[in-house]
Amino acid sequence: MKNYPFTAVVGMDDLRLALLLNAVSPAVGGVLVRGEKGTAKSTAVRALAALMPDVDVVEGCRFSCDPAAPDPACPDAPHGSGRATARPTRMVELPVGASEDRLVGALDIERALAEGVKAFEPGLLAAAHRGVLYVDEVNLLHDHLVDLLLDAAAMGASYVEREGVSVRHAARFLLVGTMNPEEGELRPQLLDRFGLTVEVAASRETDERVEVVRRRLAYDEDPAAFAARWAHEEEELRQRVVAARELLPSVRLGDDALRQIAATCAAFEVDGMRADIVMARTATALAAWAGRDAVTEEDVRRAALLALPHRRRRNPFDAPGLDEDKLDRTLEESRGDTSESDDGPHDGPEDDPEPDGPGPDGPGGGGGGLPPRGGPDDAAPPREPAEPSDPAEGESPALPRQSQGSPAPEQAPVAAGEPFRAKALTVAGLGEGVAGRRSRARTDHGRTTGERRPQGALTKLHLAATVRAAAPHQRARGRSGTGLVVRRDDLRQAVREGREGNLVLFVVDASGSMAARQRMSAVKGAVLSLLLDAYQRRDKVGLVTFRGSGADLALPPTSSVEAGAARLERLPTGGRTPLAAGLLKAREVLRVERLRDPSRRPLLVVVTDGRATGGPDPLALVSRAARLLAAEQVASVVVDCESGPVRLGLAASLADRLTGTVVTLDELRADTVSGLVRDVRRAA
Repeated sequence: MKNYPFTAVVGMDDLRLALLLNAVSPAVGGVLVRGEKGTAKSTAVRALAALMPDVDVVEGCRFSCDPAAPDPACPDAPHGSGRATARPTRMVELPVGASEDRLVGALDIERALAEGVKAFEPGLLAAAHRGVLYVDEVNLLHDHLVDLLLDAAAMGASYVEREGVSVRHAARFLLVGTMNPEEGELRPQLLDRFGLTVEVAASRETDERVEVVRRRLAYDEDPAAFAARWAHEEEELRQRVVAARELLPSVRLGDDALRQIAATCAAFEVDGMRADIVMARTATALAAWAGRDAVTEEDVRRAALLALPHRRRRNPFDAPGLDEDKLDRTLEESRGDTSESDDGPHDGPEDDPEPDGPGPDGPGGGGGGLPPRGGPDDAAPPREPAEPSDPAEGESPALPRQSQGSPAPEQAPVAAGEPFRAKALTVAGLGEGVAGRRSRARTDHGRTTGERRPQGALTKLHLAATVRAAAPHQRARGRSGTGLVVRRDDLRQAVREGREGNLVLFVVDASGSMAARQRMSAVKGAVLSLLLDAYQRRDKVGLVTFRGSGADLALPPTSSVEAGAARLERLPTGGRTPLAAGLLKAREVLRVERLRDPSRRPLLVVVTDGRATGGPDPLALVSRAARLLAAEQVASVVVDCESGPVRLGLAASLADRLTGTVVTLDELRADTVSGLVRDVRRAA
């Protein structure tokens, strides 16, 4: 079945340009495509390979050596006078669930044991050499595969050292990844390896959407006929790529353009020098694509918009993107003439009378990040918060001030306090969930802790255990010489232990007793810190809030902690404290998630001062709900938000009923004296 033609893709100008620039100059370093589902990300990437020029390879070489300069260290060397042959550029797809052996290659275990031959089977990195390596949903890739990709991308080679085999082969490829940000972000190390990044979204123009549907239906009905209709445009675009490649070596990157590149990277505070190099290569490719032999300021500007959004310093919760006004000012101030205005010289964007530089969201501002400290009332004198509906600190919780059934007064959302590095909260025991960095688990990757008989296909051979199993039977099997006779029953699977990601469900008290600005700001800062910790540990997160007369699922369990931070930022407060309703809502959410993903263990984080109001006997309701969660062996921790000189200790009592642990906001910080790693222990 023919791929959808590249020239038939409607809209997506930035995406198509980024892909074509990589086709012109693979040294740009690939592209990361971020966007919502159903926006033709994968379609466009698969169509790119057909536009790439053919590559010459040594005939019979499994590692695609260039006949003009064959790799002397190639495992298939020496090539001698190997005949050259041309083949289309490969696009190799890396499945998210691929094994390490599938990616880098492995020793053929059965041949090695049965024939005594060290036979190496190349993996996907070898197949992608001098081609395109495509990873759909790259943000869901397991960490051990990410590490291997980082090594190969950094060194341009893949090294395999295990099971008695030592192999090194070239692995230079164009890395293209697609992802849906709602499912989680990428590790910064891998993010930086992508040369360019683009954001895609479905068009909101009716005519454009109609054309997308019309073309897709025509393609589905007859792919060959549809491709034939676009063959002329495809060939023209292919020839333009070839012409740009030929022009690329003669494109001049002048000192003025280099100064603008350096000034732009410095203004947006990118880490390291990779951004400068990628911008230079991208600007050069843009000039070649336009048929020019010199880089212009507009080339530098477009290169910045493609190469810097994912590299600028930002909080993981900040949305990617660049402040284009700041970019234009930086380019203007760094021109070669360095002319001064009538008002005198400017040292940088900071001297502008109305600066538009880094704000609380990091360089370029943008929504979706941490809100500014102090909240919306910073410009006005501070006011006393509205009287909460729940008792204030030190008062008895027995007499609620709000009549039963009256609507809960809602206060404006307050800004979160400064996030901090939170201590590690883990689930006790040994799980079997998806790979992550929180709790101990049996995984396919990690340190070897034992061995067992294979259950299905053998994936990780425990060589020493296999030899021990086969050794007692050698005489009965008629062994001759120095060989070892090994049968399938002797094979042993290595048992490995690593870390898993958990479902961290936050249950946040947003009632009147938590509504005082300083208190709620600290609570939001603590939850943001835990969200950041969950982001780094590859967890799923969910958010339940309770206030007034009930509890709400503010964020269904997701891998996008950015969504959790955004919901927390807009969280209103005020009203009664239906703590029992919050716990019961959490129990229901965990029940549904257990059916969807039974291997992912949950961690319940209840953020409250432990007060409960509403109903005839609120404390009894809380006790009953807590016992239900404890009976289901849900690992839990209660973050005690109580402050002030008079403390009731209600949060600690709640933790006892949950058979969990309690930590104060101060103890949650990893850098305090008491900030040792705390395991959340379930009931024995």
